[in-house]
Amino acid sequence: MKRTGAGNVRWFLILWLFVLSAVSYLDRVNISVAGSSIAADFHLSDVQLGWVFSAFLWGYALFQTPGGWLADALGSRRVLTAGVVWWGIFTALTAVVTPKMRGAAFVFVMVRFLLGAGEAILYPASNQFVSRWIPTQERGLANGLIFAGVGVGAGSAPAVVTYIIIHYGWRWSFWTSALLGLLVGIVWFIAARDAPEQHPHVSARELAHIEMGRTVKSNAEIPARDSGRLAWRSILRSKEVWAVTLSYFCYGYVAWIFFSWFYIYLFKVRGLNLKTSAAYSALPPVAMVLCSLLGGIINDQLTAAYGKRVGRCGIAVLALFLAAFLLLIGSHASSPHVASIVLAGGAGALYLSQSSYWSVTADIAGARAGSASGFMNMGGQFGGAATAILTPVIALHLGWTYPFVVAAILSSLGALAWIAVDPSRHLGNAQQTRA
Repeated sequence: MKRTGAGNVRWFLILWLFVLSAVSYLDRVNISVAGSSIAADFHLSDVQLGWVFSAFLWGYALFQTPGGWLADALGSRRVLTAGVVWWGIFTALTAVVTPKMRGAAFVFVMVRFLLGAGEAILYPASNQFVSRWIPTQERGLANGLIFAGVGVGAGSAPAVVTYIIIHYGWRWSFWTSALLGLLVGIVWFIAARDAPEQHPHVSARELAHIEMGRTVKSNAEIPARDSGRLAWRSILRSKEVWAVTLSYFCYGYVAWIFFSWFYIYLFKVRGLNLKTSAAYSALPPVAMVLCSLLGGIINDQLTAAYGKRVGRCGIAVLALFLAAFLLLIGSHASSPHVASIVLAGGAGALYLSQSSYWSVTADIAGARAGSASGFMNMGGQFGGAATAILTPVIALHLGWTYPFVVAAILSSLGALAWIAVDPSRHLGNAQQTRA
């Protein structure tokens, strides 16, 4: 294969993973904006609505590990494309369910569960892509860009979905999201390849640069099917994997307060009107975008200067403690406007740590990055499912300040878990090499 030019194919594909990330979060967060309309149509209480929210997260959590395994076995291109088609179908089916159906509420919950199962492939497959395409010294920024899409998708949802609901009804917000997802999935399938050696537009210079910093040294080292048992034994025996999984459970619990309940919190609890609630609920995602990018840049720079222990782990510890502090301050603020801004700062602080989770799992797992990061992300989504259910229960019995207090405690616990992580310790897989 003839390779010419310097090329930055890897960054174009990272950019498209950013787009996929944004669309996936628009798909999943639009229900929090449409939640009041859905609750009215289906006659749901906040607690029952919490179960609808959590149905997505249970599907998303339970299929993280299988999704990561599929990405490792089959490659990120085909698996991620199939996932996008799946979640496009079930996003559309969300709009099809009506209260007149027999067992409509149950059908609605199952559709959301299956939507979550489809979206579960996204980030394990993305991390598997990073392990093969991105040298270790660039992984902080690459993951920062991918997860900046979370903030863009979640941040655009309030304004976009509110506009669609006002003019066309809540069902059209799901039709629109489904169509957009299918379009960006088609572009990914056309543009992407599983490894840089397979891509016709990757130059010899770019390929050499990638190979210098890869933990998976060549496409030949893609793990064989018969190595799965050894890989899973290594993953499940790794204290690093368990520590980041525990921390990501705490991270997911905090993050999903903003994705599931923040809009409703501002509207019902803080007394802001519909449009003002939409405007202020966009602040956390904006903070997430900026801090995800900033965290990725700082991650790479500190790693280059002081090593992965400081660059990967140190920033995560500080970010999670800062998030806990801002959650406590914001939840006790008397002004709804001050509370909105400070709590948004807490969401941003949380996302300073985002690239650390995914960079560390790519570093330590190498060829099994999809499986390891899928296991970790399963923990994060169980945290999200827990907050979807527990937040309205805690608020009902103790008041709306206490869900944020609980989140602050868990954020601190997540920070402490990082102390147990040694990012230079690779999993015991003979197919991996040290970066």
